[in-house]
Amino acid sequence: MDNRLIIYDTTLRDGGQGEGIAFSADDKIKIAQRLDAFGADYVEGGWPGSNPKDLEFFRRAAVLPWKNARIAAFGSTRKVDLSAEEDPNLRALLEAGTPVTTLFGKSWDLHVIAGLRTTLEENLHLIRSSVAFLHDHGKEVVYDAEHFFDGYRADPAYALETLAAAREAGAACLVLCDTNGGTLTLPLVEIIRTVMHRFPDIPLGLHAHNDSDTAVANSLAALAMGVHHIQGTINGYGERCGNANLCSIIAGAALKLKVPLAPAVSLEELTPLSRYVSEVTNLPHREESPYVGRSAFAHKGGIHVSAIQRDHRTYEHIEPERVGNHRRVLVSDQSGQSNILYKAGEMGVDLCSDRAEIRKLVEQLKRMEHLGYQYEGADGSLEVLFKKASGQYSPYFSLESARVIVDKSENGSLYAEAILRIKVRDQVEHTAAEGHGPVDALDKALRKALLPFYPDLGKVKLADYKVRVLNSDQATAASVRVFIESTDGTTSWGTVGVSENIIEASWQALADGIDYYLLRNQP
Repeated sequence: MDNRLIIYDTTLRDGGQGEGIAFSADDKIKIAQRLDAFGADYVEGGWPGSNPKDLEFFRRAAVLPWKNARIAAFGSTRKVDLSAEEDPNLRALLEAGTPVTTLFGKSWDLHVIAGLRTTLEENLHLIRSSVAFLHDHGKEVVYDAEHFFDGYRADPAYALETLAAAREAGAACLVLCDTNGGTLTLPLVEIIRTVMHRFPDIPLGLHAHNDSDTAVANSLAALAMGVHHIQGTINGYGERCGNANLCSIIAGAALKLKVPLAPAVSLEELTPLSRYVSEVTNLPHREESPYVGRSAFAHKGGIHVSAIQRDHRTYEHIEPERVGNHRRVLVSDQSGQSNILYKAGEMGVDLCSDRAEIRKLVEQLKRMEHLGYQYEGADGSLEVLFKKASGQYSPYFSLESARVIVDKSENGSLYAEAILRIKVRDQVEHTAAEGHGPVDALDKALRKALLPFYPDLGKVKLADYKVRVLNSDQATAASVRVFIESTDGTTSWGTVGVSENIIEASWQALADGIDYYLLRNQP
C-alpha cells in the first residue's frame, strides 16, 4: 500500500473556497459518495467548527456506509489561551465522529508572530498538544504543515521543528503545504529531499496550490520521489488559482509514472467523475483540462486528423478511452479532406468517393467559416450540411414566407408575433404564434405548423441560445452568430446560423435543429 498513490480529496473543503462555488450539505454528500465509489482513500468533508452546513454533512456521513474512503474532518491547532481539552475547535473535530482528523499548524515564523501573535516555542506546544489530544482520542491524525515551503525558506530549522513536534505527538502523516502556491518544482524537490532525510520513518504528503501553475507538476514530482499521500481537488477547484488537480495527478501517476492506484480505482471513470463534480458544483466543465476535458483529444488541423487515422500516437499522448474520454475531430477553416471524411463517418453519413466533390465541400466549409459559421459545437448543422452535399437530404419542410412583429406599448410591455407560411408534404400551413420575444415566437409558430405532421417534435426543447457579435466595428450593422442547443431529453445537438439580421441567424439555427431531429428520427 505504501508504494501506491494515496488519494486525499479536499474538494469539499478547500475546493469549496473557490470563487463561485457554494456546496450545500446535499451536494457534499453526493460528491463524497461518488469519490468513495471511485476509490479515493480520504475525503475531507469540511471544518466542523466553522458552520452548520459542515456539521450537517458530518452528521449524515457518520451513518452512511463508506466502501473505500475514510472521511476526514479538518481544523486548526488549539488557540493560544486555551488548553486542548477546552478548545472548541478540537472538541468539534472529536464530535464530528470521523476516523480521521486533519489538523493544520503554523510552519512559517511570519505567521506565528504576526498571525498567532505568540512565540515560536509556544507554537510548537500548540502543535504537540493538539495532535496528542486527537491521537489520544483514537483519531488518525494527518498533520498539514501550513505554508511549509515559505516557512522553510525563511527559517529551515524552525520549519523542520514544527514537523518534529507533530510526529512526536502521534501524527500519522506529515503533509507539506505550498499554501501560497508560489514554489516552483526544482526548489520544492530539494526541500522535500531534506525533509525525507530528516524524517525517514513517517509517511509524507504534499498539498499544493496552483498560483504558479505548477501544482500538478509539483505533486507528480513529489510522488516520483516517494511522497505517496497527495492532496488535491477534482478539476483543480480552490481558492485563488485553485488546488492541485487530482484528475491530472491520478492520470499522470498511473499512466506516466506507473505508480499503482488502489484496486478499487477505475481509471476509465476519471472523466465521468470530473464531469459529475462540475455538474453538482454548477460550474461549466473545464473543457481545456488535460485528460478529462472535451478538448483534450480534439483535433482540428487536417494534417493532424490524417495522421491520427493512421496511428493515434502521432498527435495523442495516450488513448483517450483509458481515462474515460473520447477522440473528437473538429471541422473548421483549418480542415482538410481527412477531417470531413472522419466526421462524416462518425455521423454515419456516406459521402461520395469523388475526391473532387469532397474538395468542393471542404472549400464550401471554409467559405462559411469565413462568413462566421462555426461548426465545432454545431454538429447538428454540420450533419444537415453533409447530407445535403451527399444527396441524402429530402426537405421535411420549407419556408415560403415569414413575418415577425415586435410591438412595444406605452406602458413598456412588449408583444412579439411570428406569422409563417410553411410548406409540408405539398401542403401549405399558415400559422401564427406569440412569444416572449421574436425568436420564441418564431420557434412556437414553426412547431405549430409541423407538429400535426411530426408529433414527436413535441419532445424537442431548446436548451441554450447564444448570440455573438462577429464584427463589432460595424456597430449595429454587425453580423451575428447564433448558437442553439436542442434536446429531446435523451440526446443534445447544436446548430448555428449567421447573418447581419439576428432574426435570420436565429431562423437558420432553429430550422437546422428541427431538420437534424427529423433526419435522425423520421423514415
